[in-house]
Amino acid sequence: MKERLAALSDKEIKEKSEEITDRLFMSDEWKQAKTIGITISRPREVDTKRIIEKAWKFGKKVAVPKCYPEDKTMVFRLINSFSQLENVYYNLFEPIEKDTEEINKNDIDLIIVPGLAFSERGERLGFGGGYYDRFLMDYNNKFLSLAFDIQIISMIPMDKHDIIIPKIITESHVYSANNYI
Repeated sequence: MKERLAALSDKEIKEKSEEITDRLFMSDEWKQAKTIGITISRPREVDTKRIIEKAWKFGKKVAVPKCYPEDKTMVFRLINSFSQLENVYYNLFEPIEKDTEEINKNDIDLIIVPGLAFSERGERLGFGGGYYDRFLMDYNNKFLSLAFDIQIISMIPMDKHDIIIPKIITESHVYSANNYI
């Protein structure tokens, strides 16, 4: 999957990201959410900068995850500027703790869950830490994922602790796990 993503040109990433975010902006989940939980995208991922900027423009709060590798947990912290972020391990940008406020997970209306690959049924291959699977276990609000069409594959092996993603938005389709239940 990493090779597939690396083969996309910068222009393709930009264009496909715009199509995906336009689909997100039309969704009920986006329209109804007052607080969005979202990661800062890395190269070769659906660009989240435009999503964050649009959220701020429409008065939505933006919360970004802060990970704690020693116990593989994470919290979300509110940001209102990209200057409140720092580059940490694996080229991830996370909130600077002294400049941001932690938010209770169930005060986040919509979490956009990152991933490397997905199936149409909502199975997700993350980046290996299990952070989101643990975080979402007792999360009570809505979550979905954004992905390029090439990230959708036929099947992903699941463990009992893996969380199904209820909706996946790509540049050409919206997949719903409800269609497979």
